[in-house]
Amino acid sequence: MKHPLQHLVYATLLAALALPQTALAQAKPAPPIDGVIGKLQSFDGKTLDVGTASGVVHVVVKGHLTTYKLVPSDLSHIDASSYVGAASAEQGGKQIAKQVFIFPKELSGAAEGSVLTDPPGATSHSRMTNGTVSRPAASHSRMTNGTVQKSDGTTLVLSYQDGSQTISVPPGVPVTLVAALKVDFSPGDVIYATTKKLPDGTLTTDKIFQFVPAGAAH
Repeated sequence: MKHPLQHLVYATLLAALALPQTALAQAKPAPPIDGVIGKLQSFDGKTLDVGTASGVVHVVVKGHLTTYKLVPSDLSHIDASSYVGAASAEQGGKQIAKQVFIFPKELSGAAEGSVLTDPPGATSHSRMTNGTVSRPAASHSRMTNGTVQKSDGTTLVLSYQDGSQTISVPPGVPVTLVAALKVDFSPGDVIYATTKKLPDGTLTTDKIFQFVPAGAAH
């Protein structure tokens, strides 16, 4: 079985990618970038097939390929320009983080937005928010640029194209960095690939992120 936290984040990223991405005037949100997420079916270094909710998507590698995977990190690596993902659940009217992901600048805008992922009729309120860290309203924090508040934990405000979300991060919540490292991809990996569409409809990529290795995705 997939780990419950991995299931939450995987499902929420899928939902985020399904949303229409509209550019609205906001304070410094990252421009959304196109991409595809799903289970890797095949990869030969030049092309990849990705199984998604809508079927298998074929993507061609173009130019130098940069690969990424998750490595342990901490909140000290988050500043005012950081692009961050937070898997969270509603508790007491607040969004409480279950895991935080710090993206490199070149992936700012990946799966941008904030979406609920509960099935119909569910009583829980799980959410995935990907956005740029911004200054919390009425903050008197002494942290860098006022973007991180510390008390019993940390409060982050993540801005995206059509709004923002305040996320409380309790002590001990896993924080991981999406790091540019060599990755040996295997069928069954949950991956995210940034994409561009050529005039003939071909999807190309030069960045692939191994989100969940195959051994941990089942």
